Amino acid sequence: MNAVIGPLGPGARAPHATTPGGDEVGTTAARRVVVLVSGVGSNLAALLAAHDDVAFGARVVGVVSDNPAAGALGLARAAGIPTVVVAPRDFADRASWDRGLADAVGVFSPELVVSAGFMRILGAGFLARFPDRVLNTHPALLPAFPGASGVRDALEHGVKITGCTVHVVDAGVDTGPIVAQAAVAVEPDDDEASLHERIKVVERALLVDCVGRIARGGLRIDGRRVVIG
Repeated sequence: MNAVIGPLGPGARAPHATTPGGDEVGTTAARRVVVLVSGVGSNLAALLAAHDDVAFGARVVGVVSDNPAAGALGLARAAGIPTVVVAPRDFADRASWDRGLADAVGVFSPELVVSAGFMRILGAGFLARFPDRVLNTHPALLPAFPGASGVRDALEHGVKITGCTVHVVDAGVDTGPIVAQAAVAVEPDDDEASLHERIKVVERALLVDCVGRIARGGLRIDGRRVVIG
């Protein structure tokens, strides 16, 4: 079993990094986290609320989006976090966009990348730059109901318990090793919107817990098995 991310030792220092404009991206003993966003940024907000606590062990040092109108960018800027937009329309093809995204994230020298409501599939080139260091959240209990319609699919299937998953991203769609899961009961009068809102509340807490525990204790992957600490 290999340590993909080793434990954060006392006195540890993060690598030096600068923005594309040459400004220093603050050095911190906490794990450096880059967050990928496309929308309003509720998961990002939860991470930002946690990262000022030294005991958390991780700090968001950059936010990267495919969408220049993403509300999450405003949250990041208000918190003093550097932001980068890598819009697909600015690239000739998918492969060049994937390289551009990896380059933008790489500027911040992250030890962990969190896909938090990022509505694009990450390509092989990106994942090769950050192997086994990219986390994603999914609003269902994987491997059940993968893909963009997980909440709707769970409802249509008539399940009584669904939930959310934090997993390591691999080349498939929601197929990577599972880091943690939390259950959410399906109420008799739930529709897709009401169920998704309750899942989001649990998802935010689960993501913050996973990022903090990985930051402090490290992460190991052995096949499908993920161990934190």
